[in-house]
Amino acid sequence: MVSGEPGPVLRAAVLGSPVAHSLSPVLHSAAYAALGLSEWSYGLREVTEAELGSVVAGLDETWRGLSLTMPLKEVAFEVATTVSDVARDAGAVNTLVRRGDGGWDAHNTDVTGIVRAVEHVGHGGSAVVLGSGATARSAALAVVELGVRDVVVAARNAQAAAEVVDLLARHDVRARHVPLGTWADARPALVVSALAPAASEVVAESAQCADLSGTTLLDVVYADWPTPLARAVTTAGGAVVSGLDMLVHQAAEQFRLFTGHEPPVEVMLAAAREQVGS
Repeated sequence: MVSGEPGPVLRAAVLGSPVAHSLSPVLHSAAYAALGLSEWSYGLREVTEAELGSVVAGLDETWRGLSLTMPLKEVAFEVATTVSDVARDAGAVNTLVRRGDGGWDAHNTDVTGIVRAVEHVGHGGSAVVLGSGATARSAALAVVELGVRDVVVAARNAQAAAEVVDLLARHDVRARHVPLGTWADARPALVVSALAPAASEVVAESAQCADLSGTTLLDVVYADWPTPLARAVTTAGGAVVSGLDMLVHQAAEQFRLFTGHEPPVEVMLAAAREQVGS
């Protein structure tokens, strides 16, 4: 390279299917601009489970990081050189970081995203996790990190919920599964909903007759905010945290892993809020 000429563009992107709705390009690009990282570029690419291996294998040395959304969080284990303990426990990878030898280190930043979104919330040692999928496993690990020692896992799928309960037990946390419609009976101080948007209205019915004045809900959904569940918890006297906070914090941790720079979280949060109009 001739002195004075710009270096190669360092690339990162979000992969998934569907992926067009992702806010990740907005968040990462805002962070690059704020820190003057003009050599960095962040995009998006539609990639299915069957395509992930070949796509990753075809990336040249300018590629430094990949954010993964559904349905790639489990198949990503197959392309990873190393896997963090958190990602292995969660059974989900949402971040691949390029290694010096050309391989990929797998991480899960969803756990950090949840922790950062609700670390200001008092929980009294107990919490409720709604759902039993990959995001629920991340939520379970997050509440463990927050110091929760007693967890109710409210979910329809008893077998998947049992896996979340077992995960919590391995971290010396008391946990039990209850039917999804009974979650509000626990009168929890902290609730993390890892449910898909379609389930929000059904679960909201459980809050309609409850007193949730001491409850804070983090709903991982951020689109079409507030969700029916968030509205119901507010009506029942509780407080709510949008999934947008989780999204920004998990992206900020990805930014740190990709670039080595401290993420400008407030800039990223402002960009996200502007994008969704909140």
